[in-house]
Amino acid sequence: MKKIAILGSTGSIGTQTLEIVRNYSQELEVLALAAGSSTAKMEEQIREFHPKLAVMWSEDAAKELKERTADLSVEIAYGMEGLLQIAVMEEMDILVTAIVGMIGIRPTIAAIEQGKTIALANKETLVTAGHIIMPLAKKKGVSILPVDSEHSAIFQSLQGAKRKELSKILLTASGGPFRGKKREELADMTVEDALKHPNWSMGRKITIDSATLVNKGLEVMEAKWLFDTDLDQIQVIVHPQSIIHSAVEYVDGGIIAQLGMPDMKLPIQYALFYPDRKPMDTKRVDFYELSQMTFERPDMETFTGLKLAFEAARMGGSMPTVFNAANEMAVSLFLNKKIKFLQIAELIQASMEHHKKVEAPGVEEILAAEAETYEYIRQVVKQA
Repeated sequence: MKKIAILGSTGSIGTQTLEIVRNYSQELEVLALAAGSSTAKMEEQIREFHPKLAVMWSEDAAKELKERTADLSVEIAYGMEGLLQIAVMEEMDILVTAIVGMIGIRPTIAAIEQGKTIALANKETLVTAGHIIMPLAKKKGVSILPVDSEHSAIFQSLQGAKRKELSKILLTASGGPFRGKKREELADMTVEDALKHPNWSMGRKITIDSATLVNKGLEVMEAKWLFDTDLDQIQVIVHPQSIIHSAVEYVDGGIIAQLGMPDMKLPIQYALFYPDRKPMDTKRVDFYELSQMTFERPDMETFTGLKLAFEAARMGGSMPTVFNAANEMAVSLFLNKKIKFLQIAELIQASMEHHKKVEAPGVEEILAAEAETYEYIRQVVKQA
């Protein structure tokens, strides 16, 4: 019986993780759950999966949850203290970090310090603190198992190979809802337009990130740390059908890819049971029906978010934090209809130009860079 904890249990990845637990209840046990503010959904999860500990981000949400679950023996906690409490639970085998934002960094570090396996679905952890996380995981002998579909595909394609044999990572992208459009066409795209992803069912924020290709930029940064590669070894390829989830080219020119239908449960389940594979009731690829797969070069002049991501990654230090924070703030403003679609990348660029880079930042400096970026964007939007 593997004992797991999920940070971000009410979100897209969290709920799909619990679907897998439901299917394999004899092999997976939920020890703890954490969420932001969805107390009703959390109550449902507690009643079904019986965790020992449940954490809400705010004290008010925790109080409400405590009232809702007064008839149960579950312990209720809140805030960063609660997340850290989950991270160091002695009985836990795997921590699924599906929480959104940089609040995932500290609990991830705490869990690694305790020797826990990390099923990583929180992009910010490696984007902003990869230089802290990966050396620590190596030192502690901890496995970081990627849950993101592209990184899971790369991880699967690397099985049985020596890292020195890796020549190139081929990171695929669907292209999002605006693939093929030019800059002038994007000027008046609405929130509703941007949320119509052609292949994947994801949360609102990550769907907008897919529309801007910023998501792919964040994945480039993650891949650099996860697979210990140079940026020049990572090539982004637009593959509209989303059947090849990513691939690896070896030094002899051979390419190994992981294929499958667009379904996040596959990489989640692979991480939970690694190195084993378990049956999964999901739609399979029918190559006769598919008939063809196509590939394109990403248009980084139109979708400048991807270009800026490569720049931020090359600059390193605190710059990836600024890129990530600026995007987070800009996407929130766009979803609330305060800015236009193209202004997302413009605000990222302005934030990067404004920031004075810190080399090898610690956690406090990472969080300070995030706060500084948020404040800068507030001032820019306020003056506009």
